[in-house]
Amino acid sequence: MLSDLKTGSLLKTLSASKTSGLMLELGTGTGLSLAWIAEGADKTSRIVSIDNNDQYQSVARRFFEDDDRISFECLDANSWLKNYDGEKFDLVFADAFPGKFENLNFALDLVKVGGFYVIDDLFPQPNWPENHQVNVDRLLNDLYKSNEFVFTPFDWSTGLVVFTKIKD
Repeated sequence: MLSDLKTGSLLKTLSASKTSGLMLELGTGTGLSLAWIAEGADKTSRIVSIDNNDQYQSVARRFFEDDDRISFECLDANSWLKNYDGEKFDLVFADAFPGKFENLNFALDLVKVGGFYVIDDLFPQPNWPENHQVNVDRLLNDLYKSNEFVFTPFDWSTGLVVFTKIKD
């Protein structure tokens, strides 16, 4: 499922705010959201994009083959989240179940203080699994209780929330 233009525009704006930033996208798909993040990111930024579907991700890899800022990982993002031990990120866009509905705490721990955690598709979508609204409600309830983040929900696009980490 592709992110819409409003989500993309927001991702471009947020990535542009992080000079020499390190960004993480969970759920490459064919690279539409990645294109927005890359468009906003400066020449010294780095972007890691993860997906478990090589067929989809290969479209993005072909499009960005000459962009040294971008590295791709084709593997299960849940495993990656559990095993990653590198630098923290200025922007984490969780556009897949991993990092949003699965292993949320691992994803949140990867956000730098002052960094953004962005989730979308919080309004009902045609491709949602049956009874998925329960997952969305649980996710938002858990996130809104956090004292490590401030947040703004957006009542537009596909349903977005932007979180900024204020403390570890």
